[in-house]
Amino acid sequence: MYSVDLNVDLGESYGNYVLGNDDKIIPLVSSVNVACGFHAGDPLVIDKTLDLIKENENVSLGSHPGYRDLEGFGRRYIPMTDKELEANIIYQLSALEGMARVKGLQLNHVKPHGAMYNAASKDYEMAKVIARAVQKFNPSLKLMGLSGSSLIQAGEEVGLSVIHEVFADREYMDDGSLMPRSHPNAVIHDTLKVIDRTVKMVKDQRVTSVNGKVLDLTVDSICIHGDSPGAVAFVEGVVQAFSDNNIEISSKK
Repeated sequence: MYSVDLNVDLGESYGNYVLGNDDKIIPLVSSVNVACGFHAGDPLVIDKTLDLIKENENVSLGSHPGYRDLEGFGRRYIPMTDKELEANIIYQLSALEGMARVKGLQLNHVKPHGAMYNAASKDYEMAKVIARAVQKFNPSLKLMGLSGSSLIQAGEEVGLSVIHEVFADREYMDDGSLMPRSHPNAVIHDTLKVIDRTVKMVKDQRVTSVNGKVLDLTVDSICIHGDSPGAVAFVEGVVQAFSDNNIEISSKK
């Protein structure tokens, strides 16, 4: 029997703008990373998302902090001093943790969003700032990052438990990084291909890069994008494929 976490980034609506199918996807996954209001989300969206998570007691709650960039959805890099970055992380963790505590929920992990995630995956010094901010806030929290990346290494260095994350619907470069979204082939849209790739990732602990290079990866958690067209049907397909291949869906608690 194999076991893997299935995580999704949700709570990314804002005001009258609705993004994703949170209510339909949350019951299918084992971890939900909630936007904290900087790149997406607002108090009412966070409140509603937490209610949905509470209705599904087997789902772990993660914080999804990003750059303060609503217009760019947190996908634009913003230079910051170490102190600014640390304060931005702790501020967002505090907001989500406080709202979760009111509902009797606890944070399980932290996963940076978008440009912050990508930059910290390669920039070890930046990754250490993020890891130390999480450690200062709550050393029992886990840090989720791109498998084998600088973010994972930094988390381990400061004593955090880490979660190696992979992406089933994203192309990988030869160095193990994700192909930038600016590239037209960065996201794989063939549902059957992605589902088959997901199963192989779990069983083989490896992935093939866009150039055909086989990359060995630790696969603790697989990210599913809940804001893409047909996301619900896709997640249902992954869940069924996991069942057919004796793969248990379970969060890393």
